[in-house]
Amino acid sequence: MAMPITIYVFSDSLGDTAEQVAEAAASQFTEDFDIVKWTKIVDESQIEEVLNKAKNGRSIVFYTLVSQKLISFLESRADELGIPRLNILGPAIEVLNEVTCTPPELKPGASRKISNGYFSKIEALNFAVKHDDGRNLKDLKKAEIVLIGVSRTSKTPLSVYLAYRDWKVANVPLVYGIEPPKDLFEILPEKIVGLDTEAELLKEFRTQRLETLGSPKNGYADIIYILKEVEFARSVMKKIGCRIINITHRAIEETASEILKYYNSHI
Repeated sequence: MAMPITIYVFSDSLGDTAEQVAEAAASQFTEDFDIVKWTKIVDESQIEEVLNKAKNGRSIVFYTLVSQKLISFLESRADELGIPRLNILGPAIEVLNEVTCTPPELKPGASRKISNGYFSKIEALNFAVKHDDGRNLKDLKKAEIVLIGVSRTSKTPLSVYLAYRDWKVANVPLVYGIEPPKDLFEILPEKIVGLDTEAELLKEFRTQRLETLGSPKNGYADIIYILKEVEFARSVMKKIGCRIINITHRAIEETASEILKYYNSHI
């Protein structure tokens, strides 16, 4: 009989968050897992001690550290030793930082103060990240809301905002000259929301984006191309029969409110 796979849980607090995630994930497999918690991590020597135990080829590390110094050390050493690792809070913090434009406080133990809806939000946020920009289309039917539109129509920020409110959201780009994914026509049109905008504003956004990236101007910000792209997207939305919302000069919160109002009255 194969030895159980050990999941080492690292935390600078009590480790409850990572432990619950590890247990939930392990429950989906028939293999045996042992979950071992190492809590109150404050220095690199504690991490080194556990990683030396975990380098047997049948160990995984889950962690909810907030100290960037400790995270960097753990990731570097785990990679050197060939130990699979997963930062439980990292992706969620990164996405929330991007949307709120507010740096995280990074307080150890802060998760103990979170509400009972925490894991639901984490699940929705992870879903949004995994289904951003047309990824994992095979799972599109699992989405509660699907946003479609051309580039720079706030699909990603809207997905994250709605995910933070516990909605599983996917977004799919519509690209001029490329057939939209057939998956869009295999789900209820009521679940799909088309994000429309005026071509001139789109040109402004894209020009600013290129300047921020230091990229030369190209067809991406050309008004003639954008006009064709917008018309193409509108034709796809009409073909699908979905709700179309013009986001021109709208705040993300306002657009999200209209999306949920529509969704709640049609699903």
